[in-house]
Amino acid sequence: MNKMFCFQCEQTAKCTGCTVTGVCGKTPEVANLQDELTSSLIKLANTLPKTEENTELLIEGLFTTITNVNFDAQNIREDIDNIVQKTGQKDFDIQSVWNCDEDIRSLKSLILFGLKGIAAYAHHARVLGYKDNDIDSFFFEALQAVSKDLSADELLALVLKTGEINLKCMELLDKANTETYGTPTPVSVTTNIEKGPFIVVTGHDLKDLALLLEQTKDKGINIYTHGEMLPCHAYPELKKYPHLKGNFGTAWQNQQKEFDNIPAAVLFTTNCIMPVKDSYKDRVFTTSVVEYPGTVHIGEDKDFTPVIQKALELGGYKEDKKMTGINGGDVLTTGFGHGAVLSIADKIIDAVKKGDIRHIFLVGGCDGAKPGRNYYTEFVKQTPDDTIVLTLACGKFRFNDMDLGSIDGILRILDMGQCNDAYSAIKVAVELSKAFNCSVNELPLSLVLSWYEQKAVCILLTLLYLGIENIRLGPTLPAFVSPNVLNILVDKFKIKPLSTPENDLEEILG
Repeated sequence: MNKMFCFQCEQTAKCTGCTVTGVCGKTPEVANLQDELTSSLIKLANTLPKTEENTELLIEGLFTTITNVNFDAQNIREDIDNIVQKTGQKDFDIQSVWNCDEDIRSLKSLILFGLKGIAAYAHHARVLGYKDNDIDSFFFEALQAVSKDLSADELLALVLKTGEINLKCMELLDKANTETYGTPTPVSVTTNIEKGPFIVVTGHDLKDLALLLEQTKDKGINIYTHGEMLPCHAYPELKKYPHLKGNFGTAWQNQQKEFDNIPAAVLFTTNCIMPVKDSYKDRVFTTSVVEYPGTVHIGEDKDFTPVIQKALELGGYKEDKKMTGINGGDVLTTGFGHGAVLSIADKIIDAVKKGDIRHIFLVGGCDGAKPGRNYYTEFVKQTPDDTIVLTLACGKFRFNDMDLGSIDGILRILDMGQCNDAYSAIKVAVELSKAFNCSVNELPLSLVLSWYEQKAVCILLTLLYLGIENIRLGPTLPAFVSPNVLNILVDKFKIKPLSTPENDLEEILG
């Protein structure tokens, strides 16, 4: 009998499933507890009414089980106990999904893993006070469906509805972020670190960063973003703080090397946290849903005093430190959300019509540690000078420090933001299709996406719901998608695996 079973992320062992220990670093105990938590959430959705408290339990519980969020067995056990007190002992076991017919398992996995991604985005919107009844209701509907004996056609319809609801959720989060912190505007961000005390903030939560910036005002501490927090520099209400200085390091999977003996405090606001090495465990702090054994957790009071004290105690670098991205550049640009890009839409449309811009590529998504992800670096490097690259999420760290120049004053790499800012890319694509009086699929636009965890799954489902075709997806296709379901996706949406940058570029540009 396997000690554990998990195949929800791209890096899963042998592209089939982790059965001994998680490639992400989670132990069999944590993996099995996350399954138990998922089972209890499904029972809750089946037995209790949709109240605010129950909805919150579903959202937080689902977010907790996303890859690289929570490695703390005791904390997960407490979550399970809390739900069992309300529902009684569980009578649904998620193992029944993992062990059922592979096509049904595949479709239910797409729904469940997509739902986890939606939970992350709903959590971030709720933190800022934004909710939506349709989104909240769908958590109950989808979890109930996972426990039912439904046909493949019924489940496929629900897969696409998962994409529809995620679009609504990304739109809600976009509204929450921009109404709270302003519309992002393009900004250049340094990767160099100034001498003196500093704090590195990673994850995705804008409010946690805002609270920390406020609490560190005039304390002689500089704040640096990391990974998916880079786009925060573009929000007017965040960049008004002069001690928000730059971006530390690259994408999440490099943290064990980049945080090794770092003379600063590191705050994890959400995923992705990797197993924390002893060389920096004493300076790692977690908050919200992210927890790791042996690190200090900042509770709901959001009092970041321990983080501040640790930063002052460590003192930072003695001299300014030059750091670069993976290609040697030390300046990153970000802030090209739909507000910024659509403000120059006429310029882009004119450049396309004149032939100055031949093609637009959306190259982005999750990054990861597995070999093969340098495909995205090479792909972007080889894009012709008369093309532009839209990017988002942490996959951009493969190439966002490269200077590819510009076309008619339009930068050739435009960073649209975090993974949830796929909404911006969709909005831009729809507006361009209106301008050219054609469908999105007829635009000179190609999507080359990288995936790692469940937020990427829900974004993919949104693209499928919108009928967007010819998506290139990699580095590998999801292990939880069965051959038959994959055939459906290929036939209906023309999803393609990656080949080589050279071959894919040649095929796209024809």
